[in-house]
Amino acid sequence: MTDTTIKHIATVFPIDAKALEPDPKFRRRRSIIREFSLNTSTHGIPGIARSQNIHNRIFWIVSTLIFTGIMLFFIVELMKAYFSYPTQTSVSFIVERSQAFPAVSICNYSPMRFDNFIEPFLNFTKSRNLTYTNDTSTISEEQSRYIRDFIQNLLRHGEPVDSYFFPISSMLISCLYNGQRCQTNDFIPFYSSSFGRCYTFNAKMKLNQSSVRNTTDNGGPGKLELQLYAHSHQYIPYVVKDVSVGMMAMIHDNTELPLIEVAGIQLEPGREYKLSYKKKIYQLLPSPYSDCTNKIPLVMQAMFNRYAGADYAYSQVLCYTLCIQTYVYDECKCVSPFEWIAQSIVLSGTDQIREASLCNVTDQCYMTATARITTTDSIWNQFCSDCSQACSTVDFTITTSAVSAPSTTYVPVIKKFVEKSGIILPKNWSNTWQSEIPKNYLAVDIVCETTRVETYTQDASISGVDLLSNVGGHTGLWIGISFLSIMELVEMLYRLIRYDYYILKEKIRRRNQEQS
Repeated sequence: MTDTTIKHIATVFPIDAKALEPDPKFRRRRSIIREFSLNTSTHGIPGIARSQNIHNRIFWIVSTLIFTGIMLFFIVELMKAYFSYPTQTSVSFIVERSQAFPAVSICNYSPMRFDNFIEPFLNFTKSRNLTYTNDTSTISEEQSRYIRDFIQNLLRHGEPVDSYFFPISSMLISCLYNGQRCQTNDFIPFYSSSFGRCYTFNAKMKLNQSSVRNTTDNGGPGKLELQLYAHSHQYIPYVVKDVSVGMMAMIHDNTELPLIEVAGIQLEPGREYKLSYKKKIYQLLPSPYSDCTNKIPLVMQAMFNRYAGADYAYSQVLCYTLCIQTYVYDECKCVSPFEWIAQSIVLSGTDQIREASLCNVTDQCYMTATARITTTDSIWNQFCSDCSQACSTVDFTITTSAVSAPSTTYVPVIKKFVEKSGIILPKNWSNTWQSEIPKNYLAVDIVCETTRVETYTQDASISGVDLLSNVGGHTGLWIGISFLSIMELVEMLYRLIRYDYYILKEKIRRRNQEQS
């Protein structure tokens, strides 16, 4: 019944008009949909519902479809932009009054000491009928060509090589950290393909998490003072080429295996150096925003296990070296002798670690294979695909300055150290020590320049909140959809479902009555 009919009956008969109105729950589907269309906050739909003629209705339908299409286009573009995971880098400055003092690594420029080297070397060359000299005072240029063969032979047979290198006790005259004396056992050894046995101060250790010193320890400013002696008279001729004497130093993160060949600072004797540093931190977002990783591959962990319990972290450069060695082994069944510290490989398709033998220096296979993998993208992607950049790295900006050293009053102290160092003294030491010491002595002061830490952080350019806001802006702009509009649609669907439920329930009731 229409509202007019209900009112007419109510005036003729003494009946309440509301009693004649149908139950709202039994309104027809069309009425529910029409009521939603007329009252929804979504633009366009009310215009369609209240249109009085076909032309007006077509106008509103076409307009709604056009603006809905435009809205969907922009929403799709927003979704594509979000799932491309764009990033931006923010720079912040944080004051760390007490921060971890960096690790400091040092190497003698000569990888081996002559006094322990010469006799085993001559025995090696004689056994292979290469030379027949018994002169242990020097070697010729021709003999120097076999030094790599000698070292390779030692490594291939697993013979100890530490005695051929300079021990830290023979080079370290004095060590002070924040005014407190440090000892040789505060340094841990590591190996460099170019400089032999090197040493690191303040590396992070696995068994002692508190081993890393802070800049404010002992109330100091964060300063390491080293006095070193090079023993250049023990340098092997032709090994260091045109360098007469020197030391290498590197300031790096406490968890970084120092690649001192490429990142080290060359130090000339006769100077006292000041290396002041500023700390920088780089932090990348993990997948899917970048392919960075902090996971240490199995082969890299096998290499780290050799280094006196140091808690080293993942290194992309080291990963490159190891994957190149793996490819060289696949091609040549040996690895590059110039990277003898990286002999561990993982066989392709397995988790099996193998200590590969070194190729002969004269073998062209390892050089050809190295050139092939570094210039062929398909091979590189196959063997080095896991070598992503690290998610978190710490770098140091170094400022270097130097003054002349040592002072004449300190030279006698150095003389006593050299004579007790365990290294054979130069000839005519008693007459030449005053000139020898300035040629071999150097001091290094490593100091924290500022407590301000520069942090570079990779952030998502479009966050989930940004995506939701942008989508909401476009839906509201083009057709006026909001969360309340969605709730209106939910309400209409609920009413339709309830209507169908009561209709079905009424049919079942009537059927039961007819059957009874």
